[in-house]
Amino acid sequence: MIELQSVSKTYRSLLRGRTVRALEDLTLSISRGEVFGIAGPNGAGKSTLISLLTGFLNPTAGTVRVDNAVPRAWVERHGVSYLTELVALPPRWTIDRALARLAVLGGLSGEQRSTRIEHAIEQLGLAEHRRKQVRQLSKGNLQRLGLAQSLLSDSNLVILDEPTHGLDPLYTQRFRDIVTALRRPDRTILIASHNLDELERLTDRVAILGKGRLQRIVGGAAEEAGTGSAVYRLVVAGGAEMPEGFPGAAVSGRPGEWRMEGTLAALNAAVGSLIESGVTITAFYPEASRLETAFRDAVGGGA
Repeated sequence: MIELQSVSKTYRSLLRGRTVRALEDLTLSISRGEVFGIAGPNGAGKSTLISLLTGFLNPTAGTVRVDNAVPRAWVERHGVSYLTELVALPPRWTIDRALARLAVLGGLSGEQRSTRIEHAIEQLGLAEHRRKQVRQLSKGNLQRLGLAQSLLSDSNLVILDEPTHGLDPLYTQRFRDIVTALRRPDRTILIASHNLDELERLTDRVAILGKGRLQRIVGGAAEEAGTGSAVYRLVVAGGAEMPEGFPGAAVSGRPGEWRMEGTLAALNAAVGSLIESGVTITAFYPEASRLETAFRDAVGGGA
């Protein structure tokens, strides 16, 4: 559905005339039916990429296409379900008024508009706040309003920029359910976030950007097979001593908890042997998620 070919975007400072490359030589393909994540440190080019995909900006070089069409033309014809990073609405609007006006801007008819507004309010738990003005909303409730307006459209393209920013744990979980419900074969969902844990839970693949370049794409069967070495923690009941089979294992700081490195396949086999010997395992988990490890390797501390 989305194709970027050798895309670059350059900005020029009005004051000093300095050239800044926000994106450089980016080639990327995103399919229908895919939930695709975008990650990267501040200044990596995530916001510029989203602006190109929504048609607010044009590339300096290369091509961006949505269903073989220029993004602006495609969005004007089909619409896009879009949540901006910062939700900014007139402060005196109520939630009801904001959603009604945004639905009109989205081209929804009267009956359709009413049905979708009520559904969005129910999904985001905004019924008790619907007559509050925007200026009266907490940060979390404002974010829920932003998510609600993005659900009004039934577009095949959904773009969510930092969707869980400001949400409490309850509505972070609710957001996961919403994304699951939004999945369908003819729809593409893009989620840009600094929350790597959420991206790993929700997406099929994640593009890691750094200094305007695509550093790595994480996902797919090869990486999920657990063939790479990683650091894990193992917790055993009763502070049992670590038997053979875990070379290099070290106590992590409290009795019964061990830190070790190896491939998941090798460590699984060792854990199986440990269970057979009668030791009770209370936890076995990676010290960092696959995406966190890939992110650190791709951009490090100097991105």
